[in-house]
Amino acid sequence: MQKAIIVILFLGLFSCGSSNDSNNFLPNIPVNETVFLNNPSNNDLLSVGGWVTIPGGIKGIVIYHVTIDNYLAYDLACPHKSPSECDAMIVEDGLNMECPCDGSKFALALGGAPQSGTPFPARQYRVISEGNTLIIVNF
Repeated sequence: MQKAIIVILFLGLFSCGSSNDSNNFLPNIPVNETVFLNNPSNNDLLSVGGWVTIPGGIKGIVIYHVTIDNYLAYDLACPHKSPSECDAMIVEDGLNMECPCDGSKFALALGGAPQSGTPFPARQYRVISEGNTLIIVNF
């Protein structure tokens, strides 16, 4: 029994995938952006479901207010295309981002999950909430 537990733990350690982004289309660039919620240009972030775009990242960043105390941030670069091939994604209906090259969609509230069969989710950034300030950084 003890040997079985050791074997299971051993296999579990080697079956864990790397936490590195396996997307070879998008370059890894440093991200460190600050967003002030009390700035009138960010008023849409005051309500759940609201979103704004800011400069930064590869093609810009969209910040989405997903629950009362939770925000998500994504790069607007299409994750399945080279940044030079395609313009920035657009937020089409407050629920999805859409790649203008091929119409691929990515869900804002679902971690940037692809909605149309593409192999990669939207690149997500970490959001640190400190009072009326959001700090957007690489994971």
